[in-house]
Amino acid sequence: MTKIILASASPRRAELLRQIGIDFEVQVSGVSEEKIAGKDPAKLVEQLARAKALAVAKNRPQEQAVVIAADTVVCVDGMLLGKPKDAQDAKRMLRLLSGRSHQVLTGIAVVALPLGEVLSHVEVTEVFMRPLSAAEINWYIASGEPFDKAGGYGIQGKAAVFVEKIAGCYFNVVGLPLAALWQLLKELNLDLTGKGAGRDDSAPDHQGSATH
Repeated sequence: MTKIILASASPRRAELLRQIGIDFEVQVSGVSEEKIAGKDPAKLVEQLARAKALAVAKNRPQEQAVVIAADTVVCVDGMLLGKPKDAQDAKRMLRLLSGRSHQVLTGIAVVALPLGEVLSHVEVTEVFMRPLSAAEINWYIASGEPFDKAGGYGIQGKAAVFVEKIAGCYFNVVGLPLAALWQLLKELNLDLTGKGAGRDDSAPDHQGSATH
């Protein structure tokens, strides 16, 4: 059986993989997630996801394994919001997002070892957040949830009460677009169901990197 390696310390990504029945081990890549100003957000998250996956893969070149990596950012008015540095930064982000829509972009990359084949994809979800009061923002920051999440909020946690609706993949907002990831793993001919799943000749070919 092919080993799955998650190149992320995110407990949310780990939980999502468990949700779809994938057994895996974790190896953090060590690649910096600092965002570079002026870069296209879709290209940035894809490049970071690929860099994380390849950083782990290079340490295990002879294994029969697949490395999965991801990077998520929030984009509003052309600005990229990563993880807040402190409470003031979290407050700034939540004020920016209040009462409007924004985009959540996640780049995912998979590397098949020992051959080193790399596939990647970018998923985009539009999130509509209702207007937030100062008291709500302070309440949320006091909960401690914002500090390890892109954009300073987690849709799967207390911030669920802030989100009016989304357009696109919910799991992308959590941090790992599962349907897109599943398709990439199928492209590597990985048996995901134990019944010979893999490349589906009846489905359109996935061309590696895609942006919606």
